Amino acid sequence: MYATNVRNLKRNPSEALRHAEQEPVLILKGNQPNAIILNLKSSLGDMDEQLKPALAASLFKDRVLSLGAAAQISGLSLSEFIDHLTQLDIDLVVADRQTPKEMETLDSWLS
Repeated sequence: MYATNVRNLKRNPSEALRHAEQEPVLILKGNQPNAIILNLKSSLGDMDEQLKPALAASLFKDRVLSLGAAAQISGLSLSEFIDHLTQLDIDLVVADRQTPKEMETLDSWLS
């Protein structure tokens, strides 16, 4: 699935429309999935398989699903789904409150 942000869509809408003829186009607003452009000539049945990765990516980004569960829903292999998330600029690992303490411990071990 092709992804673009609102700024690029404003600059070159025809590019997104060209991509939409082949597959759904995911529009990102502030690096978050916001909308999907679908070509009306395509059947919705065909869109089902192409929308699953977008839905799975959104659910993973919101931490509703784990990486493995989101990959299963997407219908992609784990490595393909990771590549998909990378294209969408979605972080695989998010720092939490424990991360700074773990970094201090690691630094002390390495020094």
